[in-house]
Amino acid sequence: MISEKSLVIYKNRPALVSSIEGEKLNITVFAQGAGESFKVREKDLELLHPGPCSPADLEEAAPPEDRQANAKEAWELLLSDAADVPLKELAELLYGAFSPRSALAAWALLREGLYFTGDSKAIRARPRETVEGEQKKRDEKERESGDRAAFLEKLKKLPPFKVWETKGNSAIELSEAERRFLQDVEALARGQSDKSRTVKELGRSETPEEAQRLLLDCGAWTPWENPHPGRFGLGRDSAKIVPPPAPDEERRDLRGLAAYAIDSPWSDDPDDAVSLEGPDEQGRCFLWVHVADPAAAVLSGSPADREALGRGATLYIPEGPCRMLSPEALPVYALDGESPALSFKMTLKPDLSIEETEIIPSVVKVTRLSYQEADALIARGLAGSGETLCALLALAERNIERRLDLGAVIIELPEVHIHVDLEGERQISLEPVPLYRSAELVRECMLWAGEGAARWAIQKKLPFPFVSQEAGELPERRLTGFAGAWQLRRCMRPRLLSAKPGIHWGLGLDEYTQVTSPLRRYTDLLCHQQIRAQLRGEKPLSEEEILLKIGAAEAAGAAVSRAERASRSHWTVVYLSDKKDSRWEGVLVDRKGNKGTVIIPALGLETQLSLRGNEEPNDKLALSLVSLKIPETEAVFSIC
Repeated sequence: MISEKSLVIYKNRPALVSSIEGEKLNITVFAQGAGESFKVREKDLELLHPGPCSPADLEEAAPPEDRQANAKEAWELLLSDAADVPLKELAELLYGAFSPRSALAAWALLREGLYFTGDSKAIRARPRETVEGEQKKRDEKERESGDRAAFLEKLKKLPPFKVWETKGNSAIELSEAERRFLQDVEALARGQSDKSRTVKELGRSETPEEAQRLLLDCGAWTPWENPHPGRFGLGRDSAKIVPPPAPDEERRDLRGLAAYAIDSPWSDDPDDAVSLEGPDEQGRCFLWVHVADPAAAVLSGSPADREALGRGATLYIPEGPCRMLSPEALPVYALDGESPALSFKMTLKPDLSIEETEIIPSVVKVTRLSYQEADALIARGLAGSGETLCALLALAERNIERRLDLGAVIIELPEVHIHVDLEGERQISLEPVPLYRSAELVRECMLWAGEGAARWAIQKKLPFPFVSQEAGELPERRLTGFAGAWQLRRCMRPRLLSAKPGIHWGLGLDEYTQVTSPLRRYTDLLCHQQIRAQLRGEKPLSEEEILLKIGAAEAAGAAVSRAERASRSHWTVVYLSDKKDSRWEGVLVDRKGNKGTVIIPALGLETQLSLRGNEEPNDKLALSLVSLKIPETEAVFSIC
């Protein structure tokens, strides 16, 4: 029976029974010096001491200072007796008397759980090996807590990382023991977690940028660490599952047809090549676009296909590619020398519209050329390669005019190739990408292949991933130069992938898809899988299945695109980190009041800055680099 002024436990907190009203007891629970009243039933309480107990007995929750010594002696006695005792006996054994305060102190030791276990009615000593093991863990935890507190104090005194200083940025030497306290910071900086206890305890915002700033401040990271792929949920390795080799099947022998794979010199995964025949007596040309054929072996639903779908696309970052298909697939399927291919033959009428498209598994013999090499052959116009390339370029230039007449929009803004070498002496190179005539040639041939494949799928009533784009709102006053290109880019609507064909406004095409990069882009691989199912007479995926795959591939591909942009921005800022006050030429592309948007062609960089006078779009500006923020990938320039 619990009476007034008894000491009780309510929901693991000490309380004083202030009064009793029938079956209800009024209690006051004390926590952190404050009292809170409740009306409860007796069965909800655990009696510690019958009283009388006053609030003063509960004000000091901690037991006497010598409780640990007393506790150990009492534990030794109970351990040797191997008997259970009630709380009253434990309190008397510990403190020589049973009072409200000693009862509360004994209960606190029971809750502490080191020496004793049980409840207030039956308390027993824990086994010696258990206590010793637990004590060791607690000592280690206390030591860890002290080390962590000392480390945090050290971090609080750190000066911020200064981009322009080459010495003194690593203000502390981190031991391996101290680095363990930064694991949660690195996880936040890399996007593997959205919280960090360390960042929070230092009073900083729990953001990836602030975590990266802290790692730079303490010297745990250098600017050469690129955390951006991880922030978009992407790994830094290529696909692991190796597709099987191409099956032994009938292929048309096209090795006698000159085929050219034209790409950037740094590209090592060529997946398309072009050939040309004709014209015939009716003025028709026969354009061949040969495409790598991994779909011959990477079947829908296979392990390699599922892994590729999860990636969406190859991640191209300045440090090197993280491939959608395993690197072992390149020697088998990339177009280099004699290679299996899926060849798209477009019969072009004299007006360059497509009369017919034929798709054929083939074997081709490919000559690889860089854009520069192809341009050199075109310039010489020699027989053989040069003659074929000149004919292809003539077709391409006519096709550009055809598409422009149909409303196409062509946007040409400066591009820069960024390469990062992390081996040996770390180096970053930025190389402006010239406007090659052969790049136009390749682009137009790839568009013909996409247009022809889309029409072929429509004629076959084949469920297919089609690419479309709604019309944008063009400005009333069209600017020229970079300002005009930037203006047009802002008018562009996002592309749409669907199982239904639609007009692609930006390309000036009534139907379109992408089929020329199955080694790099999953939706292209999906197109090839549907084409091959149709050619083999097998059941292709349904429209619903196509839509599901498109959705998954687009989500993964969007993360890849964002990670690529963020990585390029990161390495551009790091490239500038030893170029304080350097001078650059910018081109103003937009003005809003005294604020302007400027493109710096040599960096492929777009930035905002304050204007000084009457600068107009397309004006060239002399700029000076003022400051950098590596975590935000921000470079600030001012007009000289």
